[in-house]
Amino acid sequence: MTRSMATTLVFCMALLVLTGCSKAPGPSLPAKPELKLAPETPIAEKKAELGQQTWDPAWDRIVEEALPPEMLSARVARDVKPFCPRFNALSEGDKRVYWAYFFQALAGAEAGLAPTANVRHTEPEVAKKDDVTKRMVRSEGLMQLTYMDAERYGCDFDWKNDKQLAEKDPAKTILQPENSLLCGVKILEKQLIEQRKPLVSRSSYWSTLRPGTLSYRVFLKQMTNVPAVCRQAPVADRAKTATRVATGHGEPSKLVAGVE
Repeated sequence: MTRSMATTLVFCMALLVLTGCSKAPGPSLPAKPELKLAPETPIAEKKAELGQQTWDPAWDRIVEEALPPEMLSARVARDVKPFCPRFNALSEGDKRVYWAYFFQALAGAEAGLAPTANVRHTEPEVAKKDDVTKRMVRSEGLMQLTYMDAERYGCDFDWKNDKQLAEKDPAKTILQPENSLLCGVKILEKQLIEQRKPLVSRSSYWSTLRPGTLSYRVFLKQMTNVPAVCRQAPVADRAKTATRVATGHGEPSKLVAGVE
């Protein structure tokens, strides 16, 4: 190696060190979503008081991490307004908490928060054969789903495995809380985003979301503990509202509601 070549090599190595070019920058990792715990629904509180199995806070994370961007957007604000009037104004983390609470309320109304809940329907409108099991339809798990949903919504249920297990064996794929909740998110996403149907609809997958039914009234009772941020303006906003009312520029009725 000549002296000039050696000098050039040293110079290049020094330049790489100084400019940080010795290693190409790796791809930036996506930011993790802000996750919080949802409040307890009335049935969850009651079960906790009685020492019974209740909602597992870990299930909040399952729901919050599974939410597609569209369910955090203004596209669903009108649908959730009866339960969360301030949805559009919430942070992404608080929007995720709202949905975690919603699915807890839905599981409370559908299955009493019991992951192994199992109901065989006898009503003519739902008493039909499951295309997968070839048996009369059963609604199972937290979200009260069927094996047909594996084909219709891409849910992770394995009938070939489950048919060898006892009816309420928690090892069954359809009874595992994560599988049930992930499937529930997919079903609701299809209803709200793809089909553009309202959250509360007579054609909703769940009878608990069909107005006028007894089960819908049960669901409404479970929605009474929605996160406070859904209905209350931030402290700073309430202070501004109070000032406006005091100076005659605001409406007392709105101040009481916590929304300007």
